[in-house]
Amino acid sequence: MIIKRREWAVFGFTMAYVAGFTVWFFSRGNYEFIWYVLTMLGMIALAATGLRKAEFPAALLWALSLWGLAHMAGGGVPVGDSVLYNWMIWHAGGDGELKVLKYDQLVHAYGFGVTAWMLWHLMVRHFPDTEGSWTALTYPAFGAMGLGALNEIIEFIAVLTIPDTNVGGYYNTGLDLVFNGMGAIVAVLTIALVRAVR
Repeated sequence: MIIKRREWAVFGFTMAYVAGFTVWFFSRGNYEFIWYVLTMLGMIALAATGLRKAEFPAALLWALSLWGLAHMAGGGVPVGDSVLYNWMIWHAGGDGELKVLKYDQLVHAYGFGVTAWMLWHLMVRHFPDTEGSWTALTYPAFGAMGLGALNEIIEFIAVLTIPDTNVGGYYNTGLDLVFNGMGAIVAVLTIALVRAVR
């Protein structure tokens, strides 16, 4: 398989921060996020095997890599007596687990917005007749929301198998799903707007 220069750059950047955070997590005994590192390595391998079929644009590859970095930093960067994931960016409302807007929620919206963009790219690449249709927008949005739900299942498995996780409870899961959906919808609306003005 031929890997393009721009793809090597994203790969090198991604593997550098994955390696750095893996060492950091082990040094702190943060085994919950080792599970996430393994999941991320699986995602990297999956993306790598489909590079030539997908022909992801460089901007999309960088967006995916930055999502991974935001995720690793969320669990690894200390903020006060907690981690970046629990940092309240701006208190827009709510109490306890219903507080909005946390770093975690922003990463969920961004990440599954990028996921919707990726699914849109794959749809119009492999089914070019759908480009410009509502199908090419709604399927990626719903697909991103489904992958967001899969992410919550992975978090649930972490809760069941690893003691003292920082995943959160029922309200946290609900808010994660809401922000996943918001990110996906904003992404496909942005795609539709960009395509309309071209």
